[in-house]
Amino acid sequence: MSKILVVEDDSATRLFLKRDLQMEGYQVTVAKNGAEGLLQATQIQPALIICDWVMPLIDGMEVCRRVKADPNLATAFFILLTSRGEAIADRVAGLDAGADEFLSKPIDPNELQARVRAGLRQYNLNRQLSQANQQLSQTLQQLQQTQAQLIQSEKMSSMVQMVAGMAHEINNPITFIYGNLNHASVYIQNLLELIHLYQKHYPNPNAEIQQHAVEIDLEFVTHDLPNLLASMKTGAQRIFQIVQDLRNFSRLDEAELKLVDLHEGIDNTLQFLQHRLNYKGNNSTIKVVKEYGKLPLVECYPRQLNQVFLNILSNAIDFLTEGQEKQNQSPQPTIHIRTQAIDDEGVQIKILDNGPGMTEKIRQKLFDPFFTTKQVGKGIGMGLSISYQIVVEKHGGQLRCISTPGQGAEFIIEIPLQPPK
Repeated sequence: MSKILVVEDDSATRLFLKRDLQMEGYQVTVAKNGAEGLLQATQIQPALIICDWVMPLIDGMEVCRRVKADPNLATAFFILLTSRGEAIADRVAGLDAGADEFLSKPIDPNELQARVRAGLRQYNLNRQLSQANQQLSQTLQQLQQTQAQLIQSEKMSSMVQMVAGMAHEINNPITFIYGNLNHASVYIQNLLELIHLYQKHYPNPNAEIQQHAVEIDLEFVTHDLPNLLASMKTGAQRIFQIVQDLRNFSRLDEAELKLVDLHEGIDNTLQFLQHRLNYKGNNSTIKVVKEYGKLPLVECYPRQLNQVFLNILSNAIDFLTEGQEKQNQSPQPTIHIRTQAIDDEGVQIKILDNGPGMTEKIRQKLFDPFFTTKQVGKGIGMGLSISYQIVVEKHGGQLRCISTPGQGAEFIIEIPLQPPK
């Protein structure tokens, strides 16, 4: 049943319009003047409005202007009631005010019903067109989001594959070096023992040997060589550990859904970002404080959660380095990572920084696709949006941010022990 609003100060005309329209099955509301008509229009949201032109205080043309200026009412079909002798200029003014049709007094019932039917058809067509445009707009936005997500996912996948490939290529020579260092240590130790035996049994070598021993500082070499080998072994172990961390971060050789230790994922991500954490702004690197609680194993998609950690930590580093560049003196940039179990249902990870923070307006848009505060070329605004989808939609968790200007930012990630089926 279509809603029709009649705004008419003449009681006889008002009664006639209400009776005839109700007989055709319309839901009719009447108003005695312009002010009451505007109030009724706001309350009932009519599909069609019939309004008398000449009324005290607020005339029909002013009612039409206000209705068409209201986004919630602008789609209503507006018919102005006029006198038969109305000048063309007046009708032009009515059209400029937003009127869709005119109806002359005295009103012919057949003409009334015909214009109302035509107006409602126009209203319904406009509504359908508006809904179609809205649906197309939503579809376009979804396509843009999907396209950006695919691009971002492809970048992440390419990066992960590159990291895994580099880790594999580095792993072979470092394994060779690390394995042979043990043999080299044994060989060198044997040679040093042989030299000590020669020194013991031939304490007075000839002058040429004595001269060469002085030139190479044999005593220092025999003392320092084991330390040198131990240092090389420590360095090789460090490279070997970095390779393992990179392989763990990429997780190409693991099942998609599995039980994992989230601390390991966070540590691997920090290792991957170590070169950025060593950024020296105002002669101060970025400090990372880890306050890990006791977490159970979580059934999740580890590579995707690593992507979430990477996005949030990368943003924190961006804001911290930016804050350091803008301020001559400031406290040491710091990232706190705190974890704890949530009863027996899930885990919580908090990532806090002491950067410049953000306004409430920015915070509310933080997880919107394509929203970014970074300079052109430094981000497309999809990192946090994808992170939100991974945490909320993929794992059934929660991701939120608390921040105020000058007080840093805190990202809170909550993951259930098992994702929803």
